[in-house]
Amino acid sequence: MKFGTVRIGNAAKPVMWLDDGNLLDLAWLVGSGKIAGGGIDPKHLTLEQFIALGHGAAEEALSLQNGRQLPAEAVVAASGAAVLAPIPRPNKNVFCVGRNYLEHIAEDNKSRDLATDLPRYPQYFTKPPATVIGPDAEIRLDETVTRRLDYEVELGVVFGTRGRDFGEEKALDHVFGYTIVNDVTGRDAQARHDQWFKGKALDTTCPMGPWIVHKSAIADPQNLDIRLWVNGELRQDSNTSKMIFPVAVLIDWLTRGLTVDPGDIIATGTPSGAGYAMDPRRFLADGDVVKCEIQGIGTLTNAVRKV
Repeated sequence: MKFGTVRIGNAAKPVMWLDDGNLLDLAWLVGSGKIAGGGIDPKHLTLEQFIALGHGAAEEALSLQNGRQLPAEAVVAASGAAVLAPIPRPNKNVFCVGRNYLEHIAEDNKSRDLATDLPRYPQYFTKPPATVIGPDAEIRLDETVTRRLDYEVELGVVFGTRGRDFGEEKALDHVFGYTIVNDVTGRDAQARHDQWFKGKALDTTCPMGPWIVHKSAIADPQNLDIRLWVNGELRQDSNTSKMIFPVAVLIDWLTRGLTVDPGDIIATGTPSGAGYAMDPRRFLADGDVVKCEIQGIGTLTNAVRKV
């Protein structure tokens, strides 16, 4: 039930992982006539376009997950595929949420000797498409821009339908699936410009992946263990049940008067354990390896490289 994008040679290809570890070529599925392709050229299919084909397309793909009786041309060998971010170049900025775990707000207040109130409404910002990188890609550390590079593991929510004003009760009906996002942040750049965007918008600061797990495999997005390690040291360890604003509420408020499209992404906030809030503070350095893990989804690992 894992959908993503891999690189074969110089081409990016949308796929679904089969039970045997190999990959179903979603372009083959669209070209086979088993689903309505909506006039899309399968040769240039993206995962966003596949998601936009609707629930029936995903269900047809999932029905083939065991890989039995698939023709050779439908299967991509995993051994020859490099895993990219599931949506390597989003059509829009990634929607992000700040201050969405009580314990993260508490550590933030302590680190700055403040006593801020809890947010009454979700606090949104965005990360541009150029921030997105996939598993094992390097996080760029440019010390002329930031000397306080930090990490934040987050549950990523991927929309499956186009629309707005979804409402809380039906919000999860519009989700395609879930992924892992690392909201890497230049804390000094963030403070220097007195807002969140610049420090969170640097190239390579949105590792994502390794795939999107279809929503049918996630019984409750509000009960997932979420963890992050730096060089094998556990830094963040929580559960999505501790969100202040659950996923359905985030979708409700985001889509009020704002249209989202299939493949659009929300990063839903991070728990406590960020490097800037530790005593002493501990920021990312050249060669550090960051591993994010969310229950039911998998792991996302990236190394930091100084430029």
